[in-house]
Amino acid sequence: MVGLGNPGPDYENTRHNIGFWFLDYLAHKFHLADFIRSGPCLTTEGQIEGLNLLLVKPILYMNRSGQALSALWRVRPFILENLLVCIDDVSLPVGKIRIRAQGSAGGHKGLASVIDSLGTDACIRLRFGIGKESLPEELTDFVLSPFETEEENAVLDRFDDAAGAVITYYTQGIEKAMSLYNA
Repeated sequence: MVGLGNPGPDYENTRHNIGFWFLDYLAHKFHLADFIRSGPCLTTEGQIEGLNLLLVKPILYMNRSGQALSALWRVRPFILENLLVCIDDVSLPVGKIRIRAQGSAGGHKGLASVIDSLGTDACIRLRFGIGKESLPEELTDFVLSPFETEEENAVLDRFDDAAGAVITYYTQGIEKAMSLYNA
């Protein structure tokens, strides 16, 4: 399971780092060990509801996330079809989550990097809405900006549901996860 974000304190509290936030949430909720460096990634692993999961935060910048994940895959192979990628999504309103099967990157450069580097779009996507009604034409500054307090709370309030979506996906399949959590 991979959460995408940008490394370093300048990006820590930005909308684009929601993937990192969610993996930190899971690690805390399920009492996993601290993340440790494993090449160009931070990783932790353990049991989550009876599942053995490896949580990965690539620590190259967002548009190079796939290179970091590919480097990890070469030394620690995993089944690509079991990969779940957690990302931000400006096309979803703040507080919405969507879990989906394979497909295009949908304009997300981090996901595009993962697809390109691993040579497959077969990974599951857990998207966290970060969008607003009125988005700027140039999205870079927007995704690299912090949430307003109300928005941040709306996103964090969905983490428990997102954890449920992850567990449901791994135990009952993508169709069941989509039917329960994409409402």
